Amino acid sequence: METKNIIIVGVGGQGSLLASKILGDLLLREGYDVKVSEVHGMSQRGGSVITYVRFGDKVYSPLVDEGEADYIVSFEILETARWLAYLKPGGQIVTNTQQIDPMPVITGAAEYPAGLVEKIKGKGVKIDAMDCLSLAKEAGSVKAVNIVLLGRLSHYFDIAEEKWQEVLTANVPPKFLEINRKAFKLGKNHKG
Repeated sequence: METKNIIIVGVGGQGSLLASKILGDLLLREGYDVKVSEVHGMSQRGGSVITYVRFGDKVYSPLVDEGEADYIVSFEILETARWLAYLKPGGQIVTNTQQIDPMPVITGAAEYPAGLVEKIKGKGVKIDAMDCLSLAKEAGSVKAVNIVLLGRLSHYFDIAEEKWQEVLTANVPPKFLEINRKAFKLGKNHKG
């Protein structure tokens, strides 16, 4: 199998590192060679956090270059727009529509761009956009946005839901497991 590339982008504190860990574990269990590379920005200050997940028969490098991502999983819509150049033609975006103001917007030096989902669709890009924060709240925790996104991403993989659930069990503390199971199902079954 040729190497597949996933970029997970978000803002510090959103759980993107746990999402990449769960995804890497799942793909290893499926028998792939997997490389996960975490690239931290100013994550402590709400800055960008980027993780690369690469899998296939044999993966030599952990990094993904522009135009090579089969999937972009994004925790925030402006981050989606920032990393769009990394998506390969025909690639798929799975994104949360939540908006988190970056520092230039907070200080008044810039305005948050309007209509980003429509602008991305207008470029002919396949984008699966949904309000993951509302679904995470429905599951029982605003911190479950990452698992809602993984549930949605599972649509694009031929891996049984039971396998995803096994990996959740292995990577999520028991006291949060039911919330995360619900979050996964809400993401997976969302009709958008």
